[in-house]
Amino acid sequence: MNDKLFCLDGMRALVTGAAGSIGLKTSIALAKQGAKVVMLDYKDDALKSSSEEVATITGCTPDIFIQDLSNMQAVKNVFNEIEQNFGQIDVLVNNAGIDKDCLFVRMTEESLDKVMNLNFKVPFLLSQSAVLSMARRKFGRIINISSVVAFTGNPGQSNYCSSKSALLGLTKTIAREYAQRGITVNCIAPGAIKSPMTEVLSQDAKNAFISKIPVGYMGEPDEIAYAVTFLASREARYITGQTLHVNGGMLMK
Repeated sequence: MNDKLFCLDGMRALVTGAAGSIGLKTSIALAKQGAKVVMLDYKDDALKSSSEEVATITGCTPDIFIQDLSNMQAVKNVFNEIEQNFGQIDVLVNNAGIDKDCLFVRMTEESLDKVMNLNFKVPFLLSQSAVLSMARRKFGRIINISSVVAFTGNPGQSNYCSSKSALLGLTKTIAREYAQRGITVNCIAPGAIKSPMTEVLSQDAKNAFISKIPVGYMGEPDEIAYAVTFLASREARYITGQTLHVNGGMLMK
């Protein structure tokens, strides 16, 4: 028996939005702990490049699955298709997401639908398929990536904040319904994390942002990946229906 802390040997994890910074680092962290990783994204070249990086760093070659999750009909079948191709999924990381920012009174229904569909409806549908499979084995981990703005709100992000808030209720509900089937369901709420989006900000804008963070700096995508790894582990079996805040003290609950 492996006595390594947070060992994921024998588990297979599905990470959505895997070509992005958090998705990539999460895939690396899970693979380092022994999980077989399936990386899902719609960006063909970026996904292949990210999978090669995972293989180089960890020595484990992940499986990849190219799918545009904005196609709602495809989403209904994608989890089952992945299990048929690669084997049972023990850990589902709902990481894929988008934003389409605009002041509330100018927000179009199209922008609302696109953000709600990818950020909330996709995790809803993937989790629906996941729990049916996991419940048969009486083991599973579902980890939803929410955001600090689900708790604080943010000007110009009424659609994004709403979608990330909706994940909180979804997480608690599934957690209650499947707690006795060996499935834990939790959220991670990242704060200010370095990304291509934040790198384009001016230094003054970055400094203003950082001034609101008690630890005095923006987080790295790795910080989220480590949190995912913990919640995916067997050691986290007594944690369910919770939100883990990873924000450097930006919000204290």
